[in-house]
This record gives sequence, C-alpha cells and structure tokens, in this order.
Amino acid sequence: MAGAMAAAAGGDSDGESEELVLTPAQLIQSLEQAWLNEKFAPELLESKPEIVECVVEQLDHMEANLKRAKKGDLKVSVHHMEIERIRFVLSSYLRCRLVKIEKFFPHILEKEKSRAEGEPSILSPEEFAFATEYMANTEAYLKNVALKHMPPNLQKVSLLKSVPKPNLDSFVFLRVLERQENILVEPETDEQREYAIDLEEGSQHLIRYRTVAPLVASGAVQLI
Repeated sequence: MAGAMAAAAGGDSDGESEELVLTPAQLIQSLEQAWLNEKFAPELLESKPEIVECVVEQLDHMEANLKRAKKGDLKVSVHHMEIERIRFVLSSYLRCRLVKIEKFFPHILEKEKSRAEGEPSILSPEEFAFATEYMANTEAYLKNVALKHMPPNLQKVSLLKSVPKPNLDSFVFLRVLERQENILVEPETDEQREYAIDLEEGSQHLIRYRTVAPLVASGAVQLI
C-alpha cells in the first residue's frame, strides 16, 4: 500500500477540525485499535467516522490497483487477502457498535442529548438516526402489543429505567501505550482504601473499566 490519507484529529470551539495525515499502515492500525477498544469496552465509545471513511477510500484504492495487476502474480493473492482482512475488521467494528446501540439505546441517546457543546459525539450521524428510529419503533411496539391493553396508570414505561446500563465496573485487560502515573484505583472491599498505581509503557493489566475509561478514550491504553 502506498500514499497517505487525511483523518480529522479533533475539533476546536468553532467546530473546525485539524487534519492528521496518516500512512495507510497507520490508518489500518488506528482502525484495529478502535476495533479492539470497541470490542472489549462495556460501553459505546466515541464514534470514529473519519477513520471509517478513510479506510473505505483506501479499500477502493487497493481494489482498483488489483484490477490493474497482472493475473497470476502472487502479490495479487496476498493483497486480496489483506483487503479481505481489513474489510472483516471494519465490518466487525461497525457491527459491534450497532449491537451496543441496540442494547443500550435509551442511555446512549440520553448521553448524546446531554453532551456539552464542543464535546465529541459518541454517535455518527447515521448511528444517531438508527438509534432514534430504533427507540421510536421499540416504543411503538410496546404500546401496540402490551401497554394499550393495560390499565391507564400502567400505560407508561421508562426505557431509561427498564433497559440496563453498561456495566462500567466490569474488568478489562489492557496494554499500556503511554506511561501513566498516579492512577487512582477504587477499593474492592469496604476494608480496603483507594490507592494509586503507575502504569508502565508496554505493561499489561486486568483492571476495572471505570478506572481506565479516560485513558482508553485518549489512546493512552489499548484494550486487549
């Protein structure tokens, strides 16, 4: 693979975003990191539409190059396998996000509604439309199938209370990408006290997700 791709790296108060130029290898690495974090995090993470868009463009570019390659060349088979691998990772990443949206949709939409101005969205525009429609369809189904047949005082249901929240206290495995100091760890029992640990670069840990959620978001650690 050759060339470079531009991905949005963040935004400022005016809504403008900086562009970070990534090589194809760095782009695929960013996708794989986002995929693993999404796969192992108990909650829906920040949307990465710029990475998804760039990967799709890169796949189109790779497939166009394959069409121009000589038939029977061993490199064609190798590049075709790489295309299929990248396509699998991308599909798995998007599918994982949709599963979480279906599982936690009231809480995700509530979090999106209360998001501060300038704060990154956890949903892409397409995911937001899907979540909104999914919630409307769920409410309509409950009303038509069950609620309208119940006494008037029982015909309302709060999906926020009915649908379980993501379990942020579940434990996750992680690899440290950037050294971190004085990470506060909550006690496991009432007899224990809160304590601080240092996370050395390259080390691996089993730790409560809530403790490292900000580090996952910043890219300082990688879930594995």
